[in-house]
Parts: sequence; C-alpha cells; structure tokens
Amino acid sequence: MTIDWRSKGFWLPHGTWKAEQSAAERPSIFDGGFTWPLMVVRHAAVEANIATMAAYCRRHGFDFAPHAKTTMAPGLIEAQLRAGAWGMTVATANQALVLRRLGVERVLIANQVLDPTALRWLAAESAASWEVYFQVDSGAGVRAAAAAGHARVLVELGHPGGRTGVRTLDQLEEVARAAVAASGVELVGVTGYEGQLADRSGVDAFLDRLVAGVDRLSEAALLPERPLVSAGGSAWFDRVADRLGGLSPRARLVLRSGASVTHDDGFYRERTPFARVPGEGPLAAALEIWAQVLSAPEPGLALAGMGKRDAPFDEGLPVPLGIRRANGATRSADGLRVTRLNDHHTYLEVADGCEVGPGDLVRFGISHPCTAFDKWRDIPVVDEERRVVDVLHTYF
Repeated sequence: MTIDWRSKGFWLPHGTWKAEQSAAERPSIFDGGFTWPLMVVRHAAVEANIATMAAYCRRHGFDFAPHAKTTMAPGLIEAQLRAGAWGMTVATANQALVLRRLGVERVLIANQVLDPTALRWLAAESAASWEVYFQVDSGAGVRAAAAAGHARVLVELGHPGGRTGVRTLDQLEEVARAAVAASGVELVGVTGYEGQLADRSGVDAFLDRLVAGVDRLSEAALLPERPLVSAGGSAWFDRVADRLGGLSPRARLVLRSGASVTHDDGFYRERTPFARVPGEGPLAAALEIWAQVLSAPEPGLALAGMGKRDAPFDEGLPVPLGIRRANGATRSADGLRVTRLNDHHTYLEVADGCEVGPGDLVRFGISHPCTAFDKWRDIPVVDEERRVVDVLHTYF
C-alpha cells in the first residue's frame, strides 16, 4: 500500500510512503511525519478485542460473522477471520463486492437486496461457488431474488418501529412459503436485529419471538434440517446468546456484532454487554484521535482542530482523555469537555484549574466506531508508545 498527499493525517507534501515501512521504521506519530487531526488504532486493544469475541462465541456455541461495515478495513477483516470468524457481515451489495474482491469466502448481507443489477451479480457469484446470503421480508423481495436466480436467503423478523423485517409471525411464514416456492431461491434460515430496542425486556421478548418463528417454520417443514439463525448487534449480544442459545445444535447460530473490534469511549462503553456479564469480557477502546488546540480565545473555552469531518458525533461527542504538551509532557484531560463540533473545530469547555493552550495536543476517545472509520482513508496502527506498526486502508 502506497500512501501519499491524499491521505489525511499523513504529512507527505512530496514523495510517497509505503505502509510496509512502518513495521521496520516504527515512526512515532509525534516525529513530524504526521499532522493533526490524526486517528489511530491501538494494536494491543484491537488484538485483545478480537480474541475476546472469538472466545465468547466459542463458549456460547455461536459462529461469528462480525459486521465489516464498522471498519471496511482489510487488515481488521483478515485479523477477525484468522481468529476463527465463520464469515463477515455487510449492509450493502457494494460492501459485499468489496469483500468478494478481498477474497472473503462467506458473506452475510444483513439487509434486503432488491436492485436487479446487484442481484444478478450476486447470483452469478453464488453460482461460481461464493457463499453469500441476504435477507427478504416481502413477496417483492422474494420475486426480485427469483428473477436473478441462485439466491440463498434468510427471512427477516423485525419489530414495530424498527428497521426492515416482517412484523408478525404470520407474515414471517407467508414470506418463507413464498421463498420456498420460488424457483432459484433457497431459504436457509431466519434472522433479526435487536439493536434498536431500548431495554432488556423488549430485547428478550423480540428474541423469544424470533425463536418461536424458527420453531414455527421448522414445524411447517419450510427450513432446512439445520437452519442458519442470525442476530446480534454490539449492545445486546449477551441476550442473543441467552435467548437463542437453546436452538443449538439444531440450528447454526451466527452473531454479527461489529463495533466490538474497536469498542469506544462513549456509546458502547455505556452499553457493552460485558458491563452486565463482566466475567465474560472486557472490551477495550482502541480508537483515538489526536488534535491540536488552535485557540483559547476566552476563559473557559478552547478550540481544537478536529470536527465533523474527522470524528463521529451521531451517538455522542468525542471524549477528551489526555493532554500532551509541546515538550512531550502529558497529563490527564480532567476538566475538559466537548460541547459541540463544527466541520473542522471542536469546542472544549475548560474548567477552572485545567490548563490547556494553543499548540497542545488533546487525545480524544470516540463514541460510535461505525461512523469513525469512514472519515479516514488510511489509519496508523500504533503500539502503546504511539509508534506506528502498521497502516489500515479503508474501502468506503
């Protein structure tokens, strides 16, 4: 991989840099080859998270197909597959195309696909022995799949106010019957997504309905002998393991949690299942963004050179974690709080007794990794001394 002036955060006004150089040279992000803002991935945290989730799935009898949409980074996808992932999940046909070109052998599209162009390509690749699945929740979806041919599908159960998926078990059976009857369509299982539900009781009730749907379709001889049953975002996978676990071994259970690979310092830190089952975890925040303080124009306010182009803000604002002075001295960021982001500025509320000024670097944790990676083309992977040991490239 060649990095040049097009990669944000790398300072290369002249010439290029090979990502492979990082392993030999191990440059520090503070030595002048980088500029601010800069998002990095902590290698040790990512490796620990991947191992934690692989072990969790093994203990609970689940296969793991982590959601690649979180990172769309071949380096992290390969690491998860090496750790034993059954396959990878994506959200769109375009993402499936990327993973096909990367050589991922098994892909689950956790979404409906109705575009005839994409469906024809999926059918051709499936006929050429690629193992790819997608979801249906309507007769229109089944008919579109049948028109393309050679489709492996899961019927999707949803919930009121949620995303895709039929809302009742009668509708689930109706779509399943249509899929079984359609030429060129193979119904392989049932799927659902619980991540938008707000509390444990709602999640458990939905997952119990999913199990009831699997039982109903199996009793009606609409599913294969060992159907594929899939669920699991990154906030409730402990409940998925608990409520769906009874289907094993008569079903292949597939967990899809994607944000676990990097975790975060906000949204998922507060919602991680390992807060409820601490003996099974934990996960560690692996993403941080370094940004420079540009101005301290009035008491109690500082502006950092990071904004909506650089950091996620849809599920919480960045979290100040540390301050690094120009001389390399560090201190905690106690007393700093992000109040809002513009396109390229972060507003920092500065409490009395907290000293931060122009030229200082602030280390931020992020909230919601699923909208962090898409803002960066190339991302340094660093050791705990912030020396670069690898570089991730993203495909969004």
